[in-house]
Amino acid sequence: MTFPHDETGQVLAEMHDAGIDLTVLHKIVFFQLFEKEESAQAMVAHLAEQAPEMAVELVPDEMPNVWDVNCIVSMTPSYDAIVAQEAEFELLAAKFKGFNDGWGIEA
Repeated sequence: MTFPHDETGQVLAEMHDAGIDLTVLHKIVFFQLFEKEESAQAMVAHLAEQAPEMAVELVPDEMPNVWDVNCIVSMTPSYDAIVAQEAEFELLAAKFKGFNDGWGIEA
């Protein structure tokens, strides 16, 4: 398999090389960061209303005064699907004064 030469493509290539089957559903975690807990809580509340099937976790980040909203989506990890989902989260997080900080796969 070949992937685009960017960060998402590199992660997918590493997953493929490690033997992870990229043709089946996986739990993908998309990370959103916020400087204010209230902003993070507002995004969590929005997602609970708009996407109740999505698992969402609000946790303090390792950095002081930063909050993580981890959005867990079951999906087939194709390049196009991940890029599209990240773009959606970037727009949504911005509405609550946060930003998307990448993604990972639950092992």
